[in-house]
Amino acid sequence: MAEPALQLERPQEALVTELIEAVAGYCPPQQVEAIEQAYVFADVAHADQYRLSGEPYICHPLAVALILAQEMHMDAPGIIAAILHDVIEDTPVTKGQLEELFGVEVADLVDGVTKLTQLDTKSKQEVQAESLRKMILAMARDLRVILVKLADRLHNMRTLGPMAPPRRRRFARETLDIYAPLANRLGMHRMRLELEDLSMQAMYPMRHRVIAQAVKHTRGNRKEVIVTIEQAIRQRLSEASLPCEVFGREKHIYSIYKKMRAKGLSFNQVYDVYAVRIVTATVEECYQVLGVMHGLFKPIPGRFKDYIALPKDNGYQSLHTVLVGPYGLAVEVQIRTRDMHRVAENGIAAHWLYKKEIDDSAKARAYAWIKEFLEHQHGESGSLEFLENLKVDLFPSEIYVFTPQGDIVKLPQGATALDFAYAVHTELGNSCVAVRINGHLAPLHTVLANGETVEAVTNEWSRPSPSWLNYVVTAKARAAIRTYLRNLKSREAIKLGQRMLDAEMQKLGVSFEEISQDQLTAKLQAIGCADMEALLEQIGLGNRLAMLVARQLAAAGKGVDVTLDDNNQTGSPLMIRGTEGMVISLARCCRPIPGDEIIGFFNPGKGLVVHRSCCHNALEFQKKQITWVPAEWDNQVDGEFSVDLRVVLLDRRGTLAKVASKIAEEGANIENFQVTQQDSHTSTDLLTITVRDRVHLARIIRRLRILPVVLRIQRVKA
Repeated sequence: MAEPALQLERPQEALVTELIEAVAGYCPPQQVEAIEQAYVFADVAHADQYRLSGEPYICHPLAVALILAQEMHMDAPGIIAAILHDVIEDTPVTKGQLEELFGVEVADLVDGVTKLTQLDTKSKQEVQAESLRKMILAMARDLRVILVKLADRLHNMRTLGPMAPPRRRRFARETLDIYAPLANRLGMHRMRLELEDLSMQAMYPMRHRVIAQAVKHTRGNRKEVIVTIEQAIRQRLSEASLPCEVFGREKHIYSIYKKMRAKGLSFNQVYDVYAVRIVTATVEECYQVLGVMHGLFKPIPGRFKDYIALPKDNGYQSLHTVLVGPYGLAVEVQIRTRDMHRVAENGIAAHWLYKKEIDDSAKARAYAWIKEFLEHQHGESGSLEFLENLKVDLFPSEIYVFTPQGDIVKLPQGATALDFAYAVHTELGNSCVAVRINGHLAPLHTVLANGETVEAVTNEWSRPSPSWLNYVVTAKARAAIRTYLRNLKSREAIKLGQRMLDAEMQKLGVSFEEISQDQLTAKLQAIGCADMEALLEQIGLGNRLAMLVARQLAAAGKGVDVTLDDNNQTGSPLMIRGTEGMVISLARCCRPIPGDEIIGFFNPGKGLVVHRSCCHNALEFQKKQITWVPAEWDNQVDGEFSVDLRVVLLDRRGTLAKVASKIAEEGANIENFQVTQQDSHTSTDLLTITVRDRVHLARIIRRLRILPVVLRIQRVKA
C-alpha cells in the first residue's frame, strides 16, 4: 500500500468543506448533518487506506459525492451512498451495519454499487460481468445506483495518472464499452463526452494530443466564420420576431477521431463542418426557426432529422438539419427548447437537478428501458451473455420502421428483418421465414433502413436456428433465440434419454407397465429427480447412465439385483439417425459418416459425441474408462455428413475448377478448402465435402482419381 503524500492537491478537509457547502444549498439542515455523519464513519472505515497517488482513500468517495452534489443536486441518501460506496467492498463493514446506522435505503444503494468479490467463477471477465449484472438489477430498483457508479467511474477516469499503462488502457476500454454508452443511454450527454474524452486520453494519448493541438490551432481561423454565421442567424431570427439563444458548438475530440476512423477522413474534412445550436421557448417556435433557417441557407437533402416528433430512446429531442452556409461551408444546426436542452445535457440527472422545473419523463424512460431489457434476459444463464446483450442494447442511434398497420417500431441501427419480427412479438420471430419490405419479399438477414414498411411472413414449421444469432443485433432477439434453443436441447435430450432407457429396460426384460406409479415416484425421489422428464434429460445429456437407471427401476419392478459391470459400456447399441439435433454430435477429429463403424462417448451436460471406432481419440477414451455406448447407424439415416479428404493436385490453372465440377456432378458440396503444402509442381490440399454415406463417398473418390490433375486422394483418419 502506498505511503501518504506530504503535499495533497485537494486535502480531504477542503473536499468536505466544498461538499457541505454544495449540499447545504439544496438540502435541509438535518440531511446535511446526516451527510457529515456518513463522512466521519467512512473516514474511520477507510483509515490507513491510500490511493495510488498517495492521498488518503477517503478523498475518492468524497470526490464522487461532490460530483453528484454539484453536477446533479443528488438527494441526501444518494450523497451518503456515494460517501460509503466502497466500505462494504474494501473494509470489514457489513450491509447490516449500514442498515442500522443509515437506514435500508442507503444500505441497498451501497450494496448495489459494490462489486461481487467472492464469486466462484472461471475468469476475471466473468467476475466483472456478474458484477455489472448485479448493478443493473439494483439499478432497476433505484436509478441512483447507476448515478453513483457513473460518478465513481468519472472520478477514477479523472485520476488515472498513477495507474500502470496496461491497466489504464483496460480501464479505459471498459469505460468506452460500458459506462460511456450507459451514460448516453440515460441521456447524460455531458458525462458521456467527458468519459469518452478521458478514455481516449488513456488509450491513445498521442492521437488525443495531436487532435487537441489541431483543434486549438484551427480554432482561431474558424472564429471569424462562426461569428459571421451566428450574426446572420441572429439577424434573421430577430426579423422573424423569434427571441432565441444562438451559440456555436465545438466538436468533441473523441467524436472527431471516431468520424475520421469510420469514414477514412482527414482532420480538415471532419473539422470543416460548423455547428450551431438554437434554443427556443416552445416546440412551435422550434419548427418556426427551422423554416427560417431553411430560408436563410439552403438545406442539404437527406440530412434533416426530427427527434422532437420521434425522440431517441434516451429521451433526446431536437431538430437536426445541415445547411450550406457562407463560403459554401456545411453548417449543422440543432434546434430545441430549453427543457429539451436540459434533458439532452443531463438526462436522468435532470430529474434531481431541475426537479421543480421539469417532469419525471427522463427518469420514467430510464426505468422503462431497464425493465424491458431485464425482461428480455429471462432464461439467460451466463453473466457473459448478459454483458454481451447489454453492449448490444446500448446502441447510440436508432431507426424507425413501420408495420403494415402504420405502427412505428424503433430499432437500433443495423437491425435486421428478424430483429423487427422479434420486436413485434417473440412468437412472431420464432415462426418467421421471410419479410416483405415495402411490398417486396426479402430474407431475414436483410438490414433495415429508416422509414421502411416491414411485414413478417410466418410458417407453422419454422423454428429458430443457431445461425440466426449471427445476424440479429437486438438483445430481445438474441435472448429469445437462445432461450428457445436451450429448451430445444432439453426436449431433444429427453427423446434421446427415452430411447436409451427403453433399450436398457428391454435388455433386462422389464417394461414400465410392471412398475407402479408409487414405486416410480419413490425411485425418482431416491435418484434426486423431480419427475420422469428430468431423469430422461439427465440420461440424454450423459449425466446419468441409462444402464444403471434401468437396473434401479427394474429392481423396483421385479426385484432384479442392481449391480454394475466392470467396464463402462452401457448395453445394447444406440441407433444413430442423423436427426437427433444438438444432443448428439459427430466428432470433428474423425468425421464419421453412415456406413462407418461407430462408438459414442458421453460429454456430461452436453450429450453424446460419436466417433469412428478406429479413431485414435476413441481408443484413448476407452483406455481412460470414459463412459461409452455402442452405436450403429440406423437403416433410415437422413441428411448429409461432412468428411475430410487429403488431395495431392498438379498445380495448374483450372485444376480446382475441374475438381469442384466433378464433386458437384456427384451431388456433393465443398464446405471448406485449405492448402496445407505447396511446391512448384504440386499442392497438397484439405477438402471438406458433404456426402450421404460411405457408398456416396467411395463413388466421389473413384471419379476424382480418374482426373489427370489428381495425383493422390485419401480420406483423412484421426
